[in-house]
Amino acid sequence: MSLAYAECPQDVRDSLAAQYFVDAIRDEDTQHATRLMDAKDLKSALAYSMKYEAANEVSKTSRNVRSIEVEDGTGKEKDEKFDCLLKTLEKLLNSHVAGKKNTPRRNPNVTCWK
Repeated sequence: MSLAYAECPQDVRDSLAAQYFVDAIRDEDTQHATRLMDAKDLKSALAYSMKYEAANEVSKTSRNVRSIEVEDGTGKEKDEKFDCLLKTLEKLLNSHVAGKKNTPRRNPNVTCWK
C-alpha cells in the first residue's frame, strides 16, 4: 500500500487500507456495520468488525435446545439423602447449642485486677 500511494499522506493511506478491508468482508451485516462505523484506520476497523461478529455469534439462539425431564426414581432418592443430611445437621446444631447452655459461666462477683 505504501509503495502504490507513496506520495499520499499517511492518514489517506490508512483510510484507503480501512476501506479495502471493509470491502473484503464477506458477511453483509458485518460489512454494513463496519462501514457505518466510518473507521479512519485499519486497526479500528478490524477491532470493530471483530467485536460486531463476536456479539452476533453470542446472541444467536441455539436451535438444538430440548426440555428437561426428571425421572421419578432419581429425584426421590436425592430428596431422601438431603432430608437425612438435614436431620443430621439439625441434631448437630441442637447438641452444640445444648452444650453451650451447660458450660459454666464466670462468677460475676469476682473482679480481675491488672
